[in-house]
Amino acid sequence: MVRVPFRGRAARIGAEADDEETRALVAGEASAAAAETEVPPAPEPDLTGAAFFDVDNTMMMGASIFWFARGLAAREYFTGRDVASFVWQQAKFRIAGTERSVDMHTVRDNALAFVAGRSVQEISAAGEEIYDELMADRIWPGTRMLAQRHLDAGQRVWLVTATPVELAKVIAHRLGLTGALGTVAEVVDGRYTGRLVGEMMHGESKAQAVRALADRERLDLSRCTAYSDSSNDLPMLSLVGTSVAVNPDSDLRAIARSRGWTVKDFRTGRKAARIGVPTVGAAALSGGVVGGLVALRRRNRWPF
Repeated sequence: MVRVPFRGRAARIGAEADDEETRALVAGEASAAAAETEVPPAPEPDLTGAAFFDVDNTMMMGASIFWFARGLAAREYFTGRDVASFVWQQAKFRIAGTERSVDMHTVRDNALAFVAGRSVQEISAAGEEIYDELMADRIWPGTRMLAQRHLDAGQRVWLVTATPVELAKVIAHRLGLTGALGTVAEVVDGRYTGRLVGEMMHGESKAQAVRALADRERLDLSRCTAYSDSSNDLPMLSLVGTSVAVNPDSDLRAIARSRGWTVKDFRTGRKAARIGVPTVGAAALSGGVVGGLVALRRRNRWPF
């Protein structure tokens, strides 16, 4: 039998301990790495509950259609005068608040005149670019978090907006939402005619669209939630089991308080909340729209 010197045995035992420690360390690091890369389990789908979000001033700061039009104007799709005319029509529509107060036929017929003759593919591609350039940074983080909570609970989330449905779908896709209901433009041979199919997605039309979607998807509206900033959306808000006023105008704030609805205000200033002017109107009157158009005029030297 070969006797191992004491020092030799100690060295060997130490080496074995080092090896075990190394193996344990490597195993621990591997486990930690696996834990870091492990994808959390998907939530159980909630097949009967869903959430519906308005876009302008609810999901996004300002009016999505204005930023879209401004992006198209920067690409010389039309003149600054066209933008100004379009924005003024939209502002009258939003400020008036009721279909009886404005010429709805004029608003409807001119709502998408600025894309007449353009291909759907072209406008959709422009919408992707314009979202990145002008809209992505204007998403309210607080509202985005509210939408994510519904997704995390396994519910589907739709945008419901007067914005053209193609643009609404771009926004929904970029936010990881289920889909969007929006104003539908007439298309012939792959090109927009500038006319609408049916009415603008506004007021009662939103409620009708949500009701039709609920029937198709077999949703229980009493388990659904709707979010909006405007009293114009009362038909949709009153349709669901839970209603939330987000950055509300003065009328909706008062209604929410009287009905016990939750109010979420993500604006830093309280002046807008007190005034409560609807989105496009507020932008036009406060100089947001005017300032943007003036900037475009100066840069492109448009005569308006």
